Amino acid sequence: MILDTNAISALASGHSEVAQLISEACSPSISFISIAEFKFGLLGSTRPEAGETLLKSLTEILPTLCPDSDTLTHYAQIAHQLKLAGRPIPQNDIWTAALARQLDQPVLSRDRHFDSVKGLKRIAWTP
Repeated sequence: MILDTNAISALASGHSEVAQLISEACSPSISFISIAEFKFGLLGSTRPEAGETLLKSLTEILPTLCPDSDTLTHYAQIAHQLKLAGRPIPQNDIWTAALARQLDQPVLSRDRHFDSVKGLKRIAWTP
């Protein structure tokens, strides 16, 4: 399972269901995109130290996924598929989707637009 940025934010907010989903996952991981987006969000946060502490803990225990040449192919295919379907999603989420599809992993996210990506499973939680 690959954590989307909103899953990290839910963890930071103390959402126990997200913590449980991660602890029950076979091989949870975090993408370079989610780390970057979360760090960006911390720049405007009133509690950046708490977020940095959480992020440091996560990156110490979860592998960080970065793109390789296979990811680039998945990215291009997904972006093309979404363009043809008239269902664009944010560019950063295409990277997350590409990594997830490449590794045959679900994405832990509240963003329903991941459901438009063929061959990708999304896991959500209740608010």
